[in-house]
Amino acid sequence: MLSKIKTCALYGLEGYEVDVETDLSGGLPNFSIVGLPDISIKESKERVRAAIKNSGFDFPVSRITVNLAPANLKKEGSQIDLPIAVGILAASKIIKPVDEKTFIIGELSLDGRITAIDGALPMVISMRNKNLKKAIVPEDNKEECGAIEGIEIIPVESLCQLVDYLNGNITIEPFKCKYDFTQKQDHYSEDFSEIKGQPAMKRAVEVAAAGMHNILLLGSPGSGKTMIAKRIPTILPDLTYEESLEVTKLYSISGLLSNKGLITKRPFRSPHHTSSRTSMAGGGTNPRPGEVSLSHYGVLFLDEIPEFPKSVIEVLRQPMEDGKISISRASGSFTFPAKFMMVASMNPCPCGYLGDPTHECSCRQSQIDKYLGKISGPLLNRIDIQIEVLPVKYDELKDKRAEESSAEIKKRIVRARNIQLKRYKDMGILTNSELSTKGIAKFCRLNKESESLLKNAFEVLGLSVRAYNKILKVSRTIADLENSENIETKHIAEAIRYRNLDRKYWR
Repeated sequence: MLSKIKTCALYGLEGYEVDVETDLSGGLPNFSIVGLPDISIKESKERVRAAIKNSGFDFPVSRITVNLAPANLKKEGSQIDLPIAVGILAASKIIKPVDEKTFIIGELSLDGRITAIDGALPMVISMRNKNLKKAIVPEDNKEECGAIEGIEIIPVESLCQLVDYLNGNITIEPFKCKYDFTQKQDHYSEDFSEIKGQPAMKRAVEVAAAGMHNILLLGSPGSGKTMIAKRIPTILPDLTYEESLEVTKLYSISGLLSNKGLITKRPFRSPHHTSSRTSMAGGGTNPRPGEVSLSHYGVLFLDEIPEFPKSVIEVLRQPMEDGKISISRASGSFTFPAKFMMVASMNPCPCGYLGDPTHECSCRQSQIDKYLGKISGPLLNRIDIQIEVLPVKYDELKDKRAEESSAEIKKRIVRARNIQLKRYKDMGILTNSELSTKGIAKFCRLNKESESLLKNAFEVLGLSVRAYNKILKVSRTIADLENSENIETKHIAEAIRYRNLDRKYWR
């Protein structure tokens, strides 16, 4: 007696089809699983046996062989529990054969309940792309899977319920979850109106958010660097449906979906400075996304960046340039998306008061050089905007005038982003920060006066080619914020001002 049930296994962010072939034959009772299963799948034998018995069905007393095809690819994850159980019941003639256009995923408890799994969303998307029409998923995974078009989502709570459904004794309506991404999705307790003074820092952050540029905030303790960084998500445009799916896939395979549905807020990740290279870049025995990927389409905030190990900071170089990160392990090579806006904050020296008008710095020059040396030149060169933050004055702190709210700033940023989306609609990019050298030549043309100013800055400041390109990208964003089709001299001048910290502090 033979049965075949379709399921799915993940390879990075992509799922591939797995056939669970179950054969019941004569001989001494035995239960074996072949086809390169990992430990969690090998252990499923005991979960499946207990779940079938505790659900009121007879477990076959025969030789049971389960093959996971294709046999040359390693299978990982507890989502194969349920298809193995269904395969045994189908081979035992307890349930009817399962349609070839249906696939099943789910983990089994010993009492027959079906529990949630990690990575359900990318599995469903992958199987839909392979023309499967129906997905049987755990009840707790229905919210994330129900937003996918083109495939029926059948949520089940227990093995008994699934057997009744497959035998036609009960009807389970396909689950659909509608998300209206035309309406405001995010709600924040913080707001830019709570920040007194600091107009230069607010302007720099607005430019960075409009073009998704990386930004470094350097200043003495208590000047508001962390406060403004935590409010950046309040001025970013809302996630689109496609962006939400990409972000949710990453959080789904990481087991970080707290609300069980699609993520509608842009990510804001703020890892501690004790984080390892693996937690930042991703990886592990079974490679999972790191902080750079969990920040996809959002913000990666590195507070007090010199406190991070230098090896961890240097991991950021490739994803900052490419918008993705590739991880190679013995089990294979995995690529995760990592289009994030890096926001870094730091003090100018170990005591924090170098250049502070109200405090005297107590650090020796050698201490300052060692502290700043933790940020390498290549990494600093990849940061588009560098801004020095001065302490807030008492008069600014007590000023009763209302500060500009996040909603007002967000309107300007959304308008600038829409200009970019329209401009790059056929290029596969979303923001100015993603412009290639060819794109810069096409969309960042300068007049003679602007060209002369940039040439002078290039020679005096000793800028690299990358810094030159960064200035052009930032000036393009500043022009978009002013709804200007052409880049003017004032836009270039402002962009150049955002590139002078590395010459002031990193001599």
